[in-house]
Amino acid sequence: MPYERWAPKVVRSSSGIVAGLTAAALAAIGFLAYQASADVPSGLGSSRAADSSKTEAAKAPRDRQHPTALPAASGTGRRVVYSVDDDRVWLVGAGDRVKRTFKVTPGTVDPAPAAYIVTSRSGKITGSDGVAVEHVVRFTKVSGVAIGFSAALNGTTTAPAPSKKLGGIRESREDGTAMWEFATIGTRVTVIK
Repeated sequence: MPYERWAPKVVRSSSGIVAGLTAAALAAIGFLAYQASADVPSGLGSSRAADSSKTEAAKAPRDRQHPTALPAASGTGRRVVYSVDDDRVWLVGAGDRVKRTFKVTPGTVDPAPAAYIVTSRSGKITGSDGVAVEHVVRFTKVSGVAIGFSAALNGTTTAPAPSKKLGGIRESREDGTAMWEFATIGTRVTVIK
């Protein structure tokens, strides 16, 4: 008797095999994605700062003998460091070398201490306080108020009226030029106390 007559016939459709393989691949990818996300620190991959309303951030340690020195625990790598307590900025290059540090005049709305990235820039605009500004480098929003660095075209760095909600952190025109050249889109901005 020929083999074909007594052997059971197995009929497999190619679409059934493909569907089975696809389902197995999706399950494996889903498992691997879950496993990877379980080990990721919270906030990683997010351009928004972590919610700091629940815990008070500690002030980064300072060198008392060198008050303009880069504070310890202010991050690593190429970045802008902004201290809301000291009203000071550090432009930090490769190897944690400070390229420039300068005083700034903050707006009336401060960003929470956290890590951000530069999200937008404008060459020349009118600030929310009505002052013509240049070299605007924005990195976050707080309650709808844009927060960023800028320099007034008239060179002033006076404190804004406390009755207005303003997020512009003013710097001199010379410092504004340095910030503009350093802080391109995607540059990290570390805000500390």
